[in-house]
Amino acid sequence: MTTSVALLGTGLMGFPMARRLLAAGHQLTVWNRDLSKAQPLAEEGARLADSAAAAVSDATHIITMLTDGMVVDHVLFETGVAEAITSGATVIDMSSIQPGQARQHAGRLAKLGISHLDAPVSGGTGGAEAGTLAIMVGGETATFDKAAGLFSAMGRATRVGPSGAGQLAKLANQAIVGIAIGAVAEATLLVSEGGGDLDAFRAALAGGFADSTILQVHGQRMQANDFAPRGRASVQLKDLNNVLLEARELGIKLPLVEAIRDRFVRLANDLDGGNLDHSALFIELLDLNGRPPAPRV
Repeated sequence: MTTSVALLGTGLMGFPMARRLLAAGHQLTVWNRDLSKAQPLAEEGARLADSAAAAVSDATHIITMLTDGMVVDHVLFETGVAEAITSGATVIDMSSIQPGQARQHAGRLAKLGISHLDAPVSGGTGGAEAGTLAIMVGGETATFDKAAGLFSAMGRATRVGPSGAGQLAKLANQAIVGIAIGAVAEATLLVSEGGGDLDAFRAALAGGFADSTILQVHGQRMQANDFAPRGRASVQLKDLNNVLLEARELGIKLPLVEAIRDRFVRLANDLDGGNLDHSALFIELLDLNGRPPAPRV
């Protein structure tokens, strides 16, 4: 079943997600703060809106794919969007924000008769382009079921619990991703410095207990010095900070997350690598070891 969808935010992730929705036959209206970034979608059938409030006025489902929780809060509640949404519609926030913010947004929208799902994603721009994103969803089961057609156009969606649970799962995902990038960077440097063949190294581990998408994809990027942004280091840092904020609220310590967060701080701030791919943590490791990075692809 096709639906009338508004998508707010057509950046690195939002743009290919919009293309997947159009390809699936959904009626789509898009808005972006810089409208020129959304312009190419008009050629594929999307309607462009000059304001976020105008974009949502006739939509049954509103997808937000924005920078962080503060931006989501601003767009929803300070630009007239919440008031412009038709009662009975559903807001699907696919941004990565704090679980408490998601629960707060759900509560405020419920008072207006608007349903809410927090549905952050994993898979990067490649997953967004291929429609293979892992989508972690928090919210009511009935609301989730009604959005199944939208989710299937973008990837594989799993409801993981009530409001806020999707964001909690995404924080856990980002903790694993960040720590794994650090481990792959150190393994890559170890094998390289010891004279090993990095292509053969990854092939040897394929299918074994240490194999992973991060080893195969990010390990190859590290080998090739290809750090063009697919998932920005600054976004990884933001997510790791959110992990630690949530851990503090829960009264637990996550020492591995703390350590890897500090290294992403160094990459972003000391080495000016915030706009590079998060696999560029390898550059931070090289610098830590006094090894100059090779020329980037």
